[in-house]
Amino acid sequence: MNRKPFLLGQNIYLKALTVDEITDSYLSWLNDENVCRFNSHHVFPYTRAGAEAYVSGLENSRDSLVLAVYVRDKDIHIGNISLGSIDFLHRNAEFAILMGEQDYWGRGLAKEAALLIVRHGFETLNLHRVYCGTSAENVAMQKLAAYMGMLEEGRRRQAMFKCGRYVDVIEYGVLREEFLKCHPAK
Repeated sequence: MNRKPFLLGQNIYLKALTVDEITDSYLSWLNDENVCRFNSHHVFPYTRAGAEAYVSGLENSRDSLVLAVYVRDKDIHIGNISLGSIDFLHRNAEFAILMGEQDYWGRGLAKEAALLIVRHGFETLNLHRVYCGTSAENVAMQKLAAYMGMLEEGRRRQAMFKCGRYVDVIEYGVLREEFLKCHPAK
């Protein structure tokens, strides 16, 4: 590892997302229809200037924790993960993940990254609830939500317009005690 990890897992590590991660490869993820088929990217071209402005805005944020996901043994940036809209009064945060390097899909790395950041949210940030929403067609994210102990909390009918049609968004959430029951501290 040539970079300073913020959270360290067995196969991956998470570090602060900085302008150093804004590479041609990174920009290609955000402009790749397959990578972004279930999120709000790929609507307008994602530019280096736009990415730099976004990442620069994160530096002093106290309501978003956005981290780069790296493969430990190869030191390769493969995605981003976040707890956003952190509300310290109500102790809630929104979970999001983008795994950009398709060669690393299906290896359990998203699960490992998700457990690291959500555990950090509950144990370090003292959150009470973590939630997310996803397209009703995003089976991978639905499986990841279930793996984290999230329960379906609702459905926003036809709330997302993708590929020329409207699709439902499923809302998930997990409380601290539910997460820790599924994934007790080691």
